[in-house]
Amino acid sequence: MRAHMSRRLFTCCATLLTCGATGLATPALAADVWPSQPIKILVGFAAGGGNDIVARILAKELQQSLGQAVVVENKGGAGGLLANEIVAKSPKNGYTLLLGSIGSNTIAPVLAKKLSYDPRKDLEPISLVAESGNALLVNAKLPYTSVKEMIDMARKEPGTINYASSGNGSTLHLAGALLAQQAGVNLVHVPYRGNGPAIADVAAGQVHVIFSGIPPAITSAKTGKTRILAVTTKERVKSLPNVPTVAEAGLPGYAFTSWYGLFTTGGTDPAIVEKLAKEVRKIIARPDVRAQFEAQGLTPETSDPKAFKEQIDRELTRWTRDVKVLGITID
Repeated sequence: MRAHMSRRLFTCCATLLTCGATGLATPALAADVWPSQPIKILVGFAAGGGNDIVARILAKELQQSLGQAVVVENKGGAGGLLANEIVAKSPKNGYTLLLGSIGSNTIAPVLAKKLSYDPRKDLEPISLVAESGNALLVNAKLPYTSVKEMIDMARKEPGTINYASSGNGSTLHLAGALLAQQAGVNLVHVPYRGNGPAIADVAAGQVHVIFSGIPPAITSAKTGKTRILAVTTKERVKSLPNVPTVAEAGLPGYAFTSWYGLFTTGGTDPAIVEKLAKEVRKIIARPDVRAQFEAQGLTPETSDPKAFKEQIDRELTRWTRDVKVLGITID
């Protein structure tokens, strides 16, 4: 009887220890087997914009490195906030990602009168992917061929020049508002649901100019229907060596840059987040991938999840203050 009880006690203890060990190992195990199903990357703007171009380059490479299908879905609306909300409320399993940017993740959230998610807690930063400025793109039939000429015309005829953007509170909106403030001119803002449709209307002459993401601006300018007057970065862009900066072309001191980054749902297993960050770093380190980004006027850049999270926090604090100075609203 005593031997029988000892064996039973041993069996029970072994079972409990096994369960306990399994429970402790669950996060690591989840990361080891992840991904076991397709992944989607949401983009908060229409196809053809900077976010979309970056997402599609990254999706292709992640699909190869992770061995699972990675698809891009465009969910435009509210300056990128619609896609943010979808990802924020998705299951915390790493299968729904977001290709975010400075505009959609640190500017639009502080402009919104009401958010259904917490931008600091409900979206988990994974890594930066690239940094970029904007290109001042104008309809090719317009008479001004430099930033100085455009500013001079805006001063002579206030309110007659309008500029498109990918939405209220977007980086394209902010770039235009910043130029108008520093130049002391009145530019009329026309918001769209994405960079792509906005550029299409600039090319068609429905809108005069746009502070576009550089990748789609390059594509548009090649059609001959638009031309790039300047870039908003402090220094010239490698892929556009003959295009001056805004500061060089007529507005000294002006500079505006932005970034693109990868996020997932807040509360996702840190091991999965780190695994994704590691894959992004490996991908961006490859010369062929870096060349793809640089050809689009982008500077490849990565960061670890902790550093990216701290950056998001700093920028949310900064833009809460700065958008008031520029008088930007999202409505």
